[in-house]
Amino acid sequence: METYMWREILIPYEQAVNELVIKFESIVNESRRLGTYSPIEFVTGRVKKISSILEKAKKKQISMSYIEEEIEDIAGIRIICQFVEDIDRVVELIHKRNDMEVKYEKDYVQNTKKSGYRSYHIIVYYNVHTALGEKRIQAEIQIRTLAMNFWATIEHSLQYKYGHNIPVAIQNRLIRSAEAAHMLDQEMSKIRDEIMDAQNSFQYKSNIIADILNNLQNIKKKGDDIHEVDQLQDEFYRLWEEGNLEKLVAFNKHLDNIAEVYRVQSL
Repeated sequence: METYMWREILIPYEQAVNELVIKFESIVNESRRLGTYSPIEFVTGRVKKISSILEKAKKKQISMSYIEEEIEDIAGIRIICQFVEDIDRVVELIHKRNDMEVKYEKDYVQNTKKSGYRSYHIIVYYNVHTALGEKRIQAEIQIRTLAMNFWATIEHSLQYKYGHNIPVAIQNRLIRSAEAAHMLDQEMSKIRDEIMDAQNSFQYKSNIIADILNNLQNIKKKGDDIHEVDQLQDEFYRLWEEGNLEKLVAFNKHLDNIAEVYRVQSL
């Protein structure tokens, strides 16, 4: 295919990756705004390079005319979770969405590859609307824990370096490393509730402080009594250093009442 044809072919995939990343990131952002736990830690995406597409087509003996039908991971999304349990929650979220259709899925978390690779793969159909019209494409969504992703990233680099022919000694070390990563995930699962409570508490406190600072800024802009504003700021710094969450919450409610008088309530 000519270069200009490749550009035309890949545009919908680039758009799909951008849209899907934003949609999954919105779950993270919404959870943080509501002060609730998100099963998604972060999201990345990529469009497969032309050289990689050609290499895969050659390896699997795929005709150029059927590349888009046969190569399902031209558009790739990677969703990273903190805990193994979160993977099931993300899979459930994907199944419930009406803006994508699940084609099939492969569970390499329960059915680990011989190399030690662990991840959950879902192939979905996704409709994009471009300047050239609507197009239904395929995208691969990989769901992993932080530990799984660390291992897989290193393994992928080694595969590239050795041309998919990693020396046996390094393969054995990779397998042992994969087991170590798996043990880390298991240990984190055992203290998952404590970790989540700590993170939720931290996020809630961060939201309260952000709300207080926003109220103080708005009151300072509209308030007539500068001395009162200075006193409020001093009181906030005292409470912040003290670190008492209940007092910060009460102080924030007090600021809300003042902001309401000035009609600059924090939203």
